[in-house]
Amino acid sequence: MANTKSAQKMVRKLGKRTAVNTARRSRMRTYVRKVEEAISSGDQAAALAALRDAQPEIMRAAQKGIIHKNAAARKVSRLAGRVKAIG
Repeated sequence: MANTKSAQKMVRKLGKRTAVNTARRSRMRTYVRKVEEAISSGDQAAALAALRDAQPEIMRAAQKGIIHKNAAARKVSRLAGRVKAIG
């Protein structure tokens, strides 16, 4: 248990921040999953539309510190390559 008032406040802030970050990570993963499902179905138009929705969400996660910016760029690049390979 935190001993000082400032430590207690930091514990409260950490709990709130963890909840927000978990929600953001989950949202990003959902968008990525939609792209991967469209890719596996073989529908390039649906995959392209899903990628257009997912890309800002992935980059927003990087901006908010959920994932590293290079990891976000790599993820978008690999998804785009897989979508392009369908057609």
